[in-house]
This record gives sequence, structure tokens and C-alpha cells, in this order.
Amino acid sequence: MAETQQNIGSRTVRALGLCSGGLDSMLSALVLRDQGIYVEWITFETPFFSAEKARRAAEQTGIALHVQDITPDYLVLIQNPPAGFGKNMNPCMDCHSLMFKKAGEIMQARGFDFLFSGEVVGQRPMSQNANSLRYVAKHSGFGNHILRPLSALRLTPTPMEAQGLVDRSRLLDLSGRSRKPQMALARQYGITDYPTPAGGCLLTDPGYSRRLKDLIDHGADLTPDALHLLKYGRHMRLNAGAKIVVGRTQQDNEQILQHCDAQRDAVIKTNGFPGPTVVLPGGGPKEVLFLAGAVCAGYSKAPDFAPVSVQIAMAGKVQNITVLPITPQEAQRFLVK
Repeated sequence: MAETQQNIGSRTVRALGLCSGGLDSMLSALVLRDQGIYVEWITFETPFFSAEKARRAAEQTGIALHVQDITPDYLVLIQNPPAGFGKNMNPCMDCHSLMFKKAGEIMQARGFDFLFSGEVVGQRPMSQNANSLRYVAKHSGFGNHILRPLSALRLTPTPMEAQGLVDRSRLLDLSGRSRKPQMALARQYGITDYPTPAGGCLLTDPGYSRRLKDLIDHGADLTPDALHLLKYGRHMRLNAGAKIVVGRTQQDNEQILQHCDAQRDAVIKTNGFPGPTVVLPGGGPKEVLFLAGAVCAGYSKAPDFAPVSVQIAMAGKVQNITVLPITPQEAQRFLVK
């Protein structure tokens, strides 16, 4: 390829993009690649969001993808995000700052020239307005290295454009919530398979957020398993120090067992009747075990008003107790709401 603005001497310009796996992420990379810029992607995962969509985008476009788990840093962040939360437990602005910070560190370590993302000004009123973009740039520590190709013509020119690393005239001026321009551009690039723009972050889900807030409010350890457990079953707060997770379906039961610690958590099931798997994280004293067993029996196929035998397994030991079921209607008072 002939030497262009996108070459530094004989070296090709290299850009590292943050990839969510959505259409905007794909288009931002392809717009830069059209200029002869070499692009790769970085995506992040935690118990709250996965890299699945980004992996599909990488397969479709042939763009190399790096995946990094940032759970430890994220758990610190959600305890007290400087910019606060969105509608639920989503710390979007500080989340984006953290991701750009991590990406910037990789950029420096691997010799990329700048960072980019698929953000579009005004697409999301709270997290993609001009003020929030400036906040993210400032708090990431890499503000002078961030390019947003899809809205670049609506933003102040970046150092990368001023230095000739990027041809500003070939960047875009998208804004607002309409997806029509992106869909038209996708057709030009031959992209037909892309996810809907709905977010994949569990922290935007009201039910999940209530459960997470309950854990934080009660000083629970935010282990990865504890956070994955929040996705499944009914969550019931028995007292300030004890909560249970009650499976709704067979799939729930299986997932709950995958994310419990057989050495420290109590696993409760009814004897002789089909019913839910109930997990009491960290176990509990006798009265809590009986209460958890009674809730378990109430959600089983056992008769409502007759004693039921319940099995409790913990730390390699199994004991059987007899309880009177607490009906689902009565158990509503324990639900985390």
C-alpha cells in the first residue's frame, strides 16, 4: 500500500478499540481500517457482563480481540462510584473511565498509537452526552488518546487528527438515537449479523440491582460466585445475616449448585418430594436452617400442612430435619425487593 497519512514513516498506525460487540463497535473499527489503520479490539468481562458479543463481532470482522477480566477493580468501583449510579446499580460513567484506563495501559504496553470506541454523541442521554464523554476522557487518564470515529466531526479534533495519524475528513458526524445511519453503513460493509442495541449489563436490570444492593447493604463478600448467584432463583432475606436462594426451575437448580461452595454453603432439598434446590450462603445457626428448610418445603410438592423431611448438606456432612412448610404466599415477606 502506498504511504499515506496513516503511516508514520514506514510504520503503520495502530489503534486499539473498546469493543462491546454491538454494531457501533464494529463500524468504528471498519471506518478506521478503511484508512489503512491497523485495528485490534479489547473487551472486558465481569460477572455483570460477558465478552460473548465481542467474540462474535471479532469472528465476523476478522479483527483480533483481547479479553480481560476486570472483576477485582470493578468490585471496588461499585462500592462507591465517584459519579454515582444510573437508574439502577449501573455506574456507567465510571465504568467507561475504568475501561479506557485499562485499555490505555494495554495501548502503552503493546505499542498502539491511540484508543477508539463506537460511542455516538446523544445516543444514550446519560452516558453519551458531551459532558459524560469529557468526564470519561479526563478520569481515564488517557483523554488525549481517545478517538470516537462515528461522532468525530461533532467533537473537538483530537491530537491524533491534528498529527495526521487519522484523516478527519473520512470520519463521521453521527449523533442522536436513530439507528438508520448505522444500519445503512452496515449494509455498505456487508454486515448483516449484529445484536440489538439493548445493553447486556446486569447492573441495568432492576431485579438484579436490588439483589446486589441487598448484598452490599448487609456487608456480604462480593465474590464472583455470590454475584453469579444473583442471576438465578428467588432471593430471600431471612435476617440481617442470612439469605437464601430458592430455585424456580430445574435449570435454576443446576446453576445455583454451580455457584455455591459445598464447604461453606448449606444446600437444602426436600426428601421424597420434588422441589427446589435452596442454598444458604455461609450456612447458619439451627433456627435459620429450620426456617430455610421450611421455605424449601413450601415451594416443593409436599403437602402444605404436614411435617416434611428436609436434607441439609454442608462441608461433606448431611443431616435431615423435619419442618412445617411455609407456603409461597407466607414466604413473600422474605423476598428481596
